[in-house]
Amino acid sequence: MSTASVNGQARKQALRSTLLHARAEMSPFVLAQVNAELAQWMYSLPVTVTAGDTVAAYVATRGEPGGTAMLDALLDRGLTVLVPIVPAGDPSRLHWGEYTGEDSLTEGRWRLLEPSGTRLGADAVREAAAILIPAVAADRAGARLGRGAGYYDRTLTVVDAPIIAVVHDDEFLTAGVPTEAYDVPVNWVLTPGTGYTRVV
Repeated sequence: MSTASVNGQARKQALRSTLLHARAEMSPFVLAQVNAELAQWMYSLPVTVTAGDTVAAYVATRGEPGGTAMLDALLDRGLTVLVPIVPAGDPSRLHWGEYTGEDSLTEGRWRLLEPSGTRLGADAVREAAAILIPAVAADRAGARLGRGAGYYDRTLTVVDAPIIAVVHDDEFLTAGVPTEAYDVPVNWVLTPGTGYTRVV
């Protein structure tokens, strides 16, 4: 690994640690408010969708913004909602399943919640009209900081749909999210307070 790559990883980890610590300090009440606000933004996605279209999203965990409220709002619009399944083995492209309500989720790898129905494989995300993804931070240049395993970067290399990073208000930075060659930029950033911002 080059010196530049090592430095990039160190900068990522320092920023990730700071922001995840702040998430851990967030009260459940505040997080519930954030999730309710994000659910409202699902009724004004920055791409045109109609009932029956597919949107890929995620099941929030460990202080991530969104919660099932965001997913339920997408269902309320009559959309097909895909959420990820972490495959066994080394990090690779995410697999997907259909979210049909909170009771359709079961505990999967690393105790993450995933759909209990039919596994649709890694290519199912290609059908999505928009892709909502979790991030620890994002900036106005389209850089996204994830949790570091690389599942999303591997997944997003094969999609054409707009990618929307979802973060808390104070995790949307003007600049400064470190990137490396393999990092896939996002097209939009969604925050509970200001909604959608086009970044790329």
